[in-house]
Amino acid sequence: MSTLLLEHYAQIKLAHVSLVATSGVLFACRGAGALAGRRWPLRPGWRVAAVVIDTALLAAGVTLWSLLALHPLREDWLGVKLALLLLYIALGTRALRGVHSQRTRALAFAAALACYAFMVTVAVTHHPLGVLHAWLG
Repeated sequence: MSTLLLEHYAQIKLAHVSLVATSGVLFACRGAGALAGRRWPLRPGWRVAAVVIDTALLAAGVTLWSLLALHPLREDWLGVKLALLLLYIALGTRALRGVHSQRTRALAFAAALACYAFMVTVAVTHHPLGVLHAWLG
């Protein structure tokens, strides 16, 4: 990886962490709004904002993988984090789409938020059990 990128590791990591927080807050607000029957969470501007934030988040994450020579099949915590990300996306999509019952969307929203929170603990601890590692290990 280029030395220039390596010199900016701290900034890239800060961007990644900031985008994780921004993405999570935006999802939580949109999900709560959608469950409350509001229309704004599904308006194009908010959907585009979510895509832009999540795309930048993915770019920062992939850049960090490259800089640190990480591989999700070699670093089990990263593999778990990526699997949780896919689950989070599926649950979040179900929570925001009006084609499901209110109960189903509420359960999907709660599960997506729990998945997001657990994913953060996996990332912070660099352990596939995240915060559970301290309790179970």
